[in-house]
Amino acid sequence: MDSEESDSTSSSTSLNLTSVKIPIYGTHPQPTGIVIPSEERITYSWSELNVFANITSPSNSRAFSFFKNKKNRPQKRHILKNVSGVAYPCELLAILGSSGAGKTTLLNALTFQSPSSIAVSGIRCVNGVPVAPKTLTSQSAYVQQDDLFIGNLTVKEHLVFQALLRMDRHISYTQRMRRVEEVILEFGLTKCQNTQIGILGRIKGISGGEKKRLSFAAEVLTNPKLMFCDEPTSGLDSFMAFTVIQVLKSMAMAGRTVVCTIHQPSSELYSLFDKLLLMSEGRTAFLGSPEEADIFFKQLEAPCPKNYNPADYFIQLLAIIPEKEESSRQAVNMICDKFERSTIGVKLALEAGSTATDNNYQDVWLNGETTRSPYKASWCAQFRAVLWRSWLSVVKEPLLIKVRFIQTIIMALIIGAIYFGQILDQNGVLNINGVLFMFLTSMTFQNVFAVINVFCTELGVFLREHRNGMYRTDVYFLSKTLAETPLFTFVPIVFITICYFMIGLNTTGPRFFVAVGILILVTHVAISFGYLISCVSSNVSMALSIGPPLMIPFLLFGGFFLNVSSIPVYFKWLSYLSWFRFANEALLINQWKNVTNIECPVLETECPKDGHIVLEIYNFAEANFITDILALVVLIFVFRSVAYFALLLKTYQRK
Repeated sequence: MDSEESDSTSSSTSLNLTSVKIPIYGTHPQPTGIVIPSEERITYSWSELNVFANITSPSNSRAFSFFKNKKNRPQKRHILKNVSGVAYPCELLAILGSSGAGKTTLLNALTFQSPSSIAVSGIRCVNGVPVAPKTLTSQSAYVQQDDLFIGNLTVKEHLVFQALLRMDRHISYTQRMRRVEEVILEFGLTKCQNTQIGILGRIKGISGGEKKRLSFAAEVLTNPKLMFCDEPTSGLDSFMAFTVIQVLKSMAMAGRTVVCTIHQPSSELYSLFDKLLLMSEGRTAFLGSPEEADIFFKQLEAPCPKNYNPADYFIQLLAIIPEKEESSRQAVNMICDKFERSTIGVKLALEAGSTATDNNYQDVWLNGETTRSPYKASWCAQFRAVLWRSWLSVVKEPLLIKVRFIQTIIMALIIGAIYFGQILDQNGVLNINGVLFMFLTSMTFQNVFAVINVFCTELGVFLREHRNGMYRTDVYFLSKTLAETPLFTFVPIVFITICYFMIGLNTTGPRFFVAVGILILVTHVAISFGYLISCVSSNVSMALSIGPPLMIPFLLFGGFFLNVSSIPVYFKWLSYLSWFRFANEALLINQWKNVTNIECPVLETECPKDGHIVLEIYNFAEANFITDILALVVLIFVFRSVAYFALLLKTYQRK
């Protein structure tokens, strides 16, 4: 009986094991997405690419530039040296090399996304026609190594946003949504489509592999004919890495031209590559199929050993060993020189250097700066999509909204309790003037620090999406500011409604509503100033560091700590940028105009007997009320305009 039970147990175990589907690495991928017609496929070539970078040293910094001899030019480092190559449709081209070989530099040069401090020369062609940066952007996709997302959006919301802005404008909304559903299914994102992408340390979201697949899905939406990927397997386990490369292989099989850099691929990944580009010291050591690579290195008497990963072998062979730098460089230069003189190298140079004289793409790719816009969507379509995403990012932070309102309510209750029931006498006048200025400081500091990180936090996402031709800078700036307007309009209303009547401020006629309007204007001036700080800062730490010191002068020129008549002549111009000055004068006029019943002791000569005298003490005048309101409105537009141009400048600095 025992033997029979054991036999039945073992048989049932074997049945269970055989029923499990284990992924086999040798399976051949199937084409993914829409197949590109043969007449629309792209052959991308580059010839004699050279990249130079300035060597950073203390003597080359801006601080020492005044003392430096103008005849001495800054030293440059030659990163890429006459690199040529061709990427064909239906092929997956993998760029391999050790760290510092120039892989990412080459990819950035091919996509026209090198930093402004980098000088690039050479020819880049599509089907033999020189291509312009904007035109290439509109026809290609670039999946970068860092996955940047708006973390509180769901996977589907992110793809819908991408579809609204990256697909051709003649495509209907229904077709776009159908395409989103297709891509979600193709990339296995169905289970997580309604899950938030996630923010590190705040929102738990999708896994790293799902984020990488989401990056590819966003690029495939537009059915690009040319794709670039920078180290798509970084940070992934072997199974997820194989899945990602299978996706690239499938996309290449659908007629696309796919170029990627990859760091230490396994032998399974290596078997999926159609072409290899081996790089070392900024030079091309080999470009061809894996079979041709074996033949080439056998001819150099450096064949890859059996049962050894060819990718690891080639990377180690072309690496610069720290203890043997001189001999390593000599070996690398010898290999690169041999390849340039080889049959494959000569043929490659001819193909990369040839340009078309008669080609169907001539009118599209030549001088593409003027013939093709990088934006697929119209200005209005961009505005609707970005405003929708910005509004989602606001309303999907319920905890943050609750904290802001709780903070506002608690602050209003504390101020109302401290200044409760003021009487119109000498002490009451001083207390009321103080609490009115407290209104301004509370609304200013609370709201400036609420938005001071808005543009800093999303700067990377904005620059990447703007560079990809998704939307204009003005669209992004307007959408971000408008999406937050309702929240920041409601906050001062709640604040002043609670404490205005507790303190016993002037309730004659519409004065309460006038005070509400003034505080709303102050709030919007404050957030406009916060936007300005955020746009000029490169990160949140910098914004938090420069924000408070810049606000102190405006606070001092508000008329409470320093009488406006005592402001030094050389700072007079700066006082006209102080919203504290105009708002304080407007609030005091609203409080004390036509007030004649201030109780003063008979023997007290310095007690202000009416509201007009109170205003004269601060050198304020009732006639300036309209001017003060207009000044606050003007400051809103001035600060936001400067903030916009600061953000616009950052986009040009990255080009």
